[in-house]
Amino acid sequence: MDYQDDTDLATHAIPQLTKLLSDEDQVVVSQAAMMVHQLSKKESFRQAIMNSPEMLAALVRAISTSNDLETTKGAIGTIHKLSHHHQGLLAILKNGGVPALVQLLSSQVESVLFFAITTLHNLLLHKEESKVAVRHAGGLQKLVTLLRRNNVKFLTIVTDCLQILAYGNQESKLIILASQGSSELVRIMRTYDYEKLLWTTSRVLKVLSVCSSNKPVIIESGGLLALGKHLRSPSLRLVQNCLWTLRNLSDAATKVSGLDDLLVSLVETLSSKDIQVVTCASGILSNLTCNNEWNKKVVYEIGGIDALIRTILIAEDREEITEPLVCTLRHLTSKSGFSDRARRDIIESNGVQVIIKLLNAPCSWPLVKALIGLIRNLALYPSNIEPLRECGTVHHLIQLLMRGFQDVQKRTGNGSQKPSHGVRMEEIVEGTVNTLHILSRDSYTRTIIRQQMVIPIFVQLLYNDIENIQRAAAAVLCELSVEKEGSDMIEQEGATAILTELLQSRNEGVASYAATILFRINEEKTQNCTKRSSGSINHQLFQEENMWNSDFEMVAELQEILSSDQTYSSVYNQETSGVHSNHGSQPFQQQGFNQVPVEMPGLEIGTHDSGNGSSYSALLEAMEVTMADTDSDLNFNNINQLPSTPQDNQATEWYDNTILKSEF
Repeated sequence: MDYQDDTDLATHAIPQLTKLLSDEDQVVVSQAAMMVHQLSKKESFRQAIMNSPEMLAALVRAISTSNDLETTKGAIGTIHKLSHHHQGLLAILKNGGVPALVQLLSSQVESVLFFAITTLHNLLLHKEESKVAVRHAGGLQKLVTLLRRNNVKFLTIVTDCLQILAYGNQESKLIILASQGSSELVRIMRTYDYEKLLWTTSRVLKVLSVCSSNKPVIIESGGLLALGKHLRSPSLRLVQNCLWTLRNLSDAATKVSGLDDLLVSLVETLSSKDIQVVTCASGILSNLTCNNEWNKKVVYEIGGIDALIRTILIAEDREEITEPLVCTLRHLTSKSGFSDRARRDIIESNGVQVIIKLLNAPCSWPLVKALIGLIRNLALYPSNIEPLRECGTVHHLIQLLMRGFQDVQKRTGNGSQKPSHGVRMEEIVEGTVNTLHILSRDSYTRTIIRQQMVIPIFVQLLYNDIENIQRAAAAVLCELSVEKEGSDMIEQEGATAILTELLQSRNEGVASYAATILFRINEEKTQNCTKRSSGSINHQLFQEENMWNSDFEMVAELQEILSSDQTYSSVYNQETSGVHSNHGSQPFQQQGFNQVPVEMPGLEIGTHDSGNGSSYSALLEAMEVTMADTDSDLNFNNINQLPSTPQDNQATEWYDNTILKSEF
């Protein structure tokens, strides 16, 4: 027969076969179904069937209602063949074929089950509307049940169906979770080595890994190690999917233990030539080392520092790699038993050159924040201060402080509150000041800071409402007040008034720093005054020795220094808008720091003037502060006892807590 003869035969046979499929005699129905299946192997008959809604309806009815195995086999076999054609898929959908196919997923007959799952797979791949139909028919629950089978090729189709249904649909993800599908998928990753199955399964887990409800279940089921097991696979697509899934899970896995093998694989993966692979591995390492001392120790002991620095150098301007790696270095140098060794090793591995290279290039605020935290941690190891200083780190930090401070003032004045790339400028200001505080324990650093004329900024920050910023500013001023030149410059900026107020601060650190600075400011004055008035005082003591005592004598002299006529230059005014670079009594504005953003695509640090801060406006007008009597807040009865300053080695929270959120 030629094609035309087949077409004519099919045209005449289809109505009769349709009638037979609806016969009450199940034997007749069974024979008709098998005949249709045989005829469907010919293109002309398949076309005729697809053009007959009645035939499609009869076939769907047969697989839905028949208890006869042969009838079911014949009908589903025909429908399966039709699913390879666009017209056939449309016909199956229009005639209610999806619920019937989902029903067959419970069949114990392998051939029936195979035809049903592959037909559904074809529908899901090519007909968007079939997804809704499968979900409404309870297809997700049936598919999850099929995950317990052990045919790897069959499981590959099942998992691909699950991925299609779950992608972009939260309800589907929750149904899979409720059906224990998440743990079954982890079991498959742990059990099999068939690449196609592992790839499709990892795709489902990647979709589920951005669901907050699925995350903990995947992690508790051993998902991290099950995925990490395949990081050495020769299949790049499998490695990429596993890494993306791990990346999405890692922000919820910072407290998970027993990940040594995974961490080793991740450090090894940094040497990959694939950008996606290195990007994912970098983010995972950052999250898993965050506030987890054991994970830090593992990464450190396997040579992680060298690998991290080497990767940063290779990555150059790819911040999606450099930022999480800098965060990882920051984590390794914070709050662990080997922190000092890590700080030393980074310097010995040319870490300073890496930092400067990144600071010299245009970079975003998140990377800047990470670099500031790393520099601070490195500076906590005293021997590191000199190499950090010699490479120009202090100048870069001062430039960052000026930029951040200026942006905060500008944004506050404009009423803008949106952070820049998730980083508030208050964080930059706090971080730079904290870091400069640590570095300023070195006398050469203090000289640089004085020369850069940034003391007005530190003084103004004493007025800030954010306690951490206020404390950081007081801390660095305390270090700068060690030398007379520094204490004189602080006094010239009118800091005495606010420092006096801060003696009553609820923060013991702030109060202690303020007391120390005031002591150093007034120490030399007290000595000079004592010399000038010693003759007069001795004469008074001779005449009225029963009236006066030495303690009150000291208070009297200090009261003379801080009499009610004495005024102090202030840094507090609400009208001007800048910070002047000179130390004097000119006014500058005190600005708030409430959620102030800087919307900048990049921060080009290396090109700005690092010298005299000449771009800033004048200082604020002086504000008079009078001390009425010796019972005032400022009491120097124990002037000869230098107040103890707090040990500020502990990092504020953001020095070891960067969590990179899920990114699917």
